Amino acid sequence: MTTSRALRRLPLNIAATVTVVVCLFPVYWMVTTAFKPARDIQSDTPQLLPQSWTLDHFRRAIDADGFGLFWRNSVLVTLGAVALALLVALGASFAVARMRWRGRRQFMLMVFIAQMAPWESLIIPVYIISRDTGMLDRLPTLTLVYFMMTLPFTVVVLRGFIATIPAELEESAQVDGCTRLGAFRHVALPLLAPGLMATSLFGYITAWNEFAYANFLIIKQQDHRTLPVWLSSFHNTFGTDWGATMAASTLFALPALAIFLLLQRHVTSGFATGAVKG
Repeated sequence: MTTSRALRRLPLNIAATVTVVVCLFPVYWMVTTAFKPARDIQSDTPQLLPQSWTLDHFRRAIDADGFGLFWRNSVLVTLGAVALALLVALGASFAVARMRWRGRRQFMLMVFIAQMAPWESLIIPVYIISRDTGMLDRLPTLTLVYFMMTLPFTVVVLRGFIATIPAELEESAQVDGCTRLGAFRHVALPLLAPGLMATSLFGYITAWNEFAYANFLIIKQQDHRTLPVWLSSFHNTFGTDWGATMAASTLFALPALAIFLLLQRHVTSGFATGAVKG
């Protein structure tokens, strides 16, 4: 019985393996290219493994103009957007999951519509609003844009997660003398840790990787741009410096990878609970 089941699942396992290899190969190629000497990168014969290893591309990327400044800008904008999204989404998701009020279903419908909307289509309206309000070339503008991009998803996941926590736990705390807000803070909030981590990671990756708005809303003040825009700077009159570009891309991907590995267990349970129980 076990053998026949394994044989039936063999095609699925093979398909899954091929899919993983195809998806991870560009990342593998990026990392190995970052360590290859320039002559190997420009060779007519592709090499899966570097014949020799070098850190020159990483040194050139770190020494490039604006590396530290753009890194700081990305960190400030990303953390600000994630913090705002969590703060607002906690209140909204609690109101939807715990309270009964007119228009609750319509509100969630609007949140789902906002989540499905392609944000690239809103670049021109956002640009016009930012220009008319004097908010162009400012980091707080990017923070607000990324906050709006991550907020719908955060509300949906946290609402589903709050719905899995029995309301009786908070009611018991209220009987013991807690206010409704105090009961939520002391009882429900600690149980929301996996959901908060899952939504924080999603918001972090969304804001950290975003390029279009960072390139479109920061025009004159070059010092206010973020790392994704900095990645496009490895060009000269002779073409693209592929070694430095791949090294910079590897450095750019490391923070998101490190955070995901640290939060992986909580993120998986948070996404599963928020999606299934919502």
